[in-house]
Formats: sequence, C-alpha cells, structure tokens
Amino acid sequence: MSAGPGALPRLAAGLDFGTSGARVCVVDRREHCVFEAAVAYARPREQGCGEWREALFELLASVPPRLRRKLRALSLCATSGSVLWADTRLRPRGPVLMYFERRDDALAAAVSSRGPSDALARLAWLWRELGPDALRDAYPMHQADWLLATLRGGIGPRGVATDWHNALKTGGDPLRADWGALARAQEFAPRLPRIVAPGTRLGRIDPALAHLLALPRGLQLLAGSTDSNAAFLASAARDAGQALSTLGSTLALKLLSPRRVDSPRHGVYSHRFGSLWLVSGASNCGGAVLRRFFDDARLRELSERIDAGQDSPLDLYPLAAPGERFPDPDPTLQPRLQPRPADDVQYLHGLLQALAGIEAAGYRRLVELGAPAPAEVLSSGGGAANPAWTLLRRRALQLPVRRARHTQAAFGAARLALLGSRVFPS
Repeated sequence: MSAGPGALPRLAAGLDFGTSGARVCVVDRREHCVFEAAVAYARPREQGCGEWREALFELLASVPPRLRRKLRALSLCATSGSVLWADTRLRPRGPVLMYFERRDDALAAAVSSRGPSDALARLAWLWRELGPDALRDAYPMHQADWLLATLRGGIGPRGVATDWHNALKTGGDPLRADWGALARAQEFAPRLPRIVAPGTRLGRIDPALAHLLALPRGLQLLAGSTDSNAAFLASAARDAGQALSTLGSTLALKLLSPRRVDSPRHGVYSHRFGSLWLVSGASNCGGAVLRRFFDDARLRELSERIDAGQDSPLDLYPLAAPGERFPDPDPTLQPRLQPRPADDVQYLHGLLQALAGIEAAGYRRLVELGAPAPAEVLSSGGGAANPAWTLLRRRALQLPVRRARHTQAAFGAARLALLGSRVFPS
C-alpha cells in the first residue's frame, strides 16, 4: 500500500548519475541514511544508455531485500545538460551527448553561444546531424528523463516528463513551467517534454521491472533534479545567503537568493527553489584535472604535507580542456598547468590554490550581478573532505567554510523522494 498524500513513505531511495559513476542512497522518515552504494563507469567519457541501465539495475539490486521491500518512493538526479533522442521503447537514436561533449567545431560553437541553454544546442545539433526522418518517432530527453522512463517501462500516454531544473538548460521557463521562446522556435518543439516541478509524482514502477528487481509494485516515481541541485538539497540549506560549492569533476557554485539572477554572458542562471532562487554558475575547472595527475591515495598523502597558511607562487588555471564558462567565460581559454615543479606537494598546492581563487572569483561575480553576499559556504563533492583545500578556500573566500552535513547528491535525491515538493523552502 502506498503512503497517503499527507504521509511520508516508510523508506525512500535516491539515485545520482554523475560523471564518473552512479550512487544509491536509502533514507528513512527521519532522513537518516540507512543504506548507500556506488558503482563506477568503466569508460566515463564514453558512457551511454547501456552503462546507465546497467548501473541503475546494479544499484537497485544492491539494496538489501529487507529494505527493498519497504521502499515506497524513488527519485533521481543526473548530469545537467546531458541529452539524447530515444523512441517510445527508449531505444536511443544516435549518440548520447554528455554535458562535456563538443564533437565538432559546429557543436562547440553552438554550445558556447547558447550558454545556459547549451542542452538545447546539443539537441538541435543531433536533429540536424541525424535528420528529421531518422527521428520521426523519437523524443528529446535529458539523462534523468530517460532513466525515470526506464523505471516506468517506457513513455506513457502523456509523453515524456522532465523537471524544471533539468529543463532550464534546454530553454525551460521555471516560473511558467513551460518552454521559453528559444525552445519554442525549434522545429522539434512539439516533442519537447512537459515540464513539472521536481518531486512531482510521475506514476509507479513498471510491474515487470518491479518483479525482476524484487521491488514493491506500488513504488512511486517522483520527478528528479540535476546532480548539483540535488547536492544542494542534500545540504539542507534553506536561507538566502547560504551557498554551496560542489567540488567534483567541475566546480559548481550555488547561492540562495531572494532575487532571480540571470546573465547568459557570464554563464549565470537561476533555478527555482520554492520562494527563493538558486543562483548558479559552474567553472570547467575542478577535480577532473587533479585526477589526471594523482589518484585518491596520492592526493591524500600530498594534501597532508601542504602548508595551507602560505601562498603558492604558481599561477595555474586547471582546465581539463580549452574553454571556460564561468566566472569569466572564454571559449578559447587554454589550460595553464605549467610550470610543474619537481615536488608534487608544491604542484598540488598550486592547483588547489588556483581552484580556491576561481571559487572566490565566482562568488564575487554572483554578487556583482545582484545575488546577496554569501554568509557561509557549505561544501560537497569529493573535494569537501580535503582539509588543505578547505583551509585554502577559507583564506581565498574570507568566509566560514564547512562541509555540508550531507554531501552526496544521491542523499538529496532521496530527500526529494521522501518529501516531494515539500523539500523546497516556502
């Protein structure tokens, strides 16, 4: 029996499909995590629907049977701006375009020019490359849309649904929960998903899939969010002036504001967050560069030897590839990873200091554009557990910096499944 409209489900599950892998988190009524697990993609830069489906089934099967039987609601988050075309049976038509892909000069130029509507540019590029005939029975989807439709067993009679967090980068208007002028001008506009609030009930899990995975047939599926927004939900921040830096493969900044702030030129946009706005910007710099040089064990070892009270003399800009989107957009900006000292401690010090400087510049940019000055900065993502990086960031930001109580986007997705739209401040 499913929970009534005013009751919380007994257990809720959240899944996070990120850049390098996926994670599941199960929470109880008190928002305590009772189970979590993760899987890594074998080839993160080449992921697609097959890898997503395999990770989805593996994670759900990993939940102990005694917990699986008590699940009443599920939601998920996925990478923002990752899109595909798929038919009614969810078979992909053409490639999945992840948020980091450029493919060719035409796509790279289109994505850069669209700024916060970069996902729309990717869908339009696929429409041109594959042709309307090849896509005549296909629908545009975000990664999260495809995963939730997979759990529902396909595209229902009302078509594809997407949440307004994912829709923002495809030209969605979060105030009207509808498509904006740029999206409506596309030839494929009639096929765009309907937009709903994150946490909206979409229906129940497919009975055949429920049987296969030993899940309750009444398991409710709720519209999800993007991975960085779910990380913000995990932090439980609720007040204007609270900020969250997600220190993952890239560096994503989010700041709660009473005012909507949008500046496509600067790569700044606002997600609707109850009665507030979540002002957002993301640099292309981040942990992806660190992992190019060091594994986790080496990062921990070197970080312990950094004197975070001293400035590094290195002037680095740790991009994984040419092009920056925030805080100072420049599609031609080249990575600055040299000189590399012989001492890896010095090199990591320089890289972390550079990332701290970019973060500080990012928040200054948000304030310049009309957001409130941050009162504190919470941290999530893999870098949140690095004490040396935290100290460098405190010096650069001149603000209190602390790790969020919960740092995993999967926990934020689980809160969304547990509370629905009530997770947002009102």
